[in-house]
Amino acid sequence: MPLHTVAPQRLYRQIAEQLRQLMVSGEFGLGSRLPAERDLAVQLGVSRPSVREALIALEVEGMIEVRTGSGIYVRQNTGTKSTASTAELDDNTPANWGPLEVMSARILVEAEVAALAAANAQKGDLKAIKSGLQQMKLEAARDEVPRQGDEAFHEAIAQACGNSVLLDTVQRYWIARNGPLFERLGDYFEHPVSWQTAIAEHIEVMQAIEARDSSAARKAMQKHLKQAHKRYSASWRRAPAR
Repeated sequence: MPLHTVAPQRLYRQIAEQLRQLMVSGEFGLGSRLPAERDLAVQLGVSRPSVREALIALEVEGMIEVRTGSGIYVRQNTGTKSTASTAELDDNTPANWGPLEVMSARILVEAEVAALAAANAQKGDLKAIKSGLQQMKLEAARDEVPRQGDEAFHEAIAQACGNSVLLDTVQRYWIARNGPLFERLGDYFEHPVSWQTAIAEHIEVMQAIEARDSSAARKAMQKHLKQAHKRYSASWRRAPAR
């Protein structure tokens, strides 16, 4: 069964479904290694990040196993009964949005949210932003993923921007961020070094908002989210062993 190019609609789902069918049919047998991510991207005519999202979805389902530094292997030839396949998921549910696609959207939206926050933030908003940053630092110091503080920080900025639609949009991004696909991606690419880097980026954003510098806040948020996207797009071989 040959691979076919796919249209951009629901991209990671289409990729995952093609790979699933190849596994079910025995084209990729139990225990066999899948082609490298870059080779799959070429054969499917899509980007490597889209393939990355599809592979993460299949791993969450339990169909494949990613062995860092070795490859991606077929774990089973049929979908599990306990986990819905990506083809059955609701596209409108943020928890099922593609992680890297979410990151791309955040770069566009949250940069402007930060710029608005710099112009509109009240004292209470600045206090909430600082509190989120402090929570991140405390979580990282306990060797925990600073996710709650991260969410509090970004939501406080969205609250400060003064636009309820943008606040709701950012909150939906965080529903996606706490979903199973993002969680699994984070297992590979979040680690203490990346946490400290992210905290430093957050400090730059906060300082720009405190200074009431909308341009600097926009640039700082763009820098942070672009770097976050880059971290999540890193080679599997550079992901820490688990």
